[in-house]
Amino acid sequence: MTPVLGHTLRSLQRNILAGIITIGPLFVTWLIFSFVFTTLARAGLPMVKLFASVFPLGWFTSPFMQSVLAILLTLAVLYIVGRITSFVLGRQVFELFESALERLPFVAKVYTSVRQLIDTMMARKPSSQRVVLVDFPIEGQKSIGFLTRTLADSATGEPLAAVLLPNAINPTSAFLQVLPLSRVVETALTMEQAMSMLMTGGAVGPETIRYSQQPAAGPPLPPSQLP
Repeated sequence: MTPVLGHTLRSLQRNILAGIITIGPLFVTWLIFSFVFTTLARAGLPMVKLFASVFPLGWFTSPFMQSVLAILLTLAVLYIVGRITSFVLGRQVFELFESALERLPFVAKVYTSVRQLIDTMMARKPSSQRVVLVDFPIEGQKSIGFLTRTLADSATGEPLAAVLLPNAINPTSAFLQVLPLSRVVETALTMEQAMSMLMTGGAVGPETIRYSQQPAAGPPLPPSQLP
């Protein structure tokens, strides 16, 4: 390989990598917003098409306008539902609706699991949901996880921790680890900081992080050994 060709290939590789680094975050952001807007449009599109059949106006039958109106309609419905459930009567009605869902054999399992997952990820239970570090995949290598709950070993009574370990770059897939609570290192990271580290492969995050367990306080010294 001639020096000129080698230099050209290295320059091409360097520029392509710089382009990926520059465009990558924008592309991922576009994918996320595209998914959200597409989902909102699909949710409200049947109602918009119903309105279009009743009021066959030119601008009302345009596919672009239908998508825009469907998104606005879905957002309006979400706002109204959230507004209603913020009142006492609305919460009571929603609780009755949830209790009815919990009586359905298959729907109850799916709905309850999804509801608990959303409550956990939205940090509605800050006392039980924390960002932690655990030894994974081998001892001495720490992975970021979310402590979702604590439980006890039925044989020994030892406190255990259920920790969800999302995969970096693609946190939609994860491992669930059940391990002794003493092997969990609690951190001061927030959910936003932890997700930023996962999404960027650690490139974005705080300058310091608590990696080691705090040493347990020893028993008090007898008076004869006090300084």
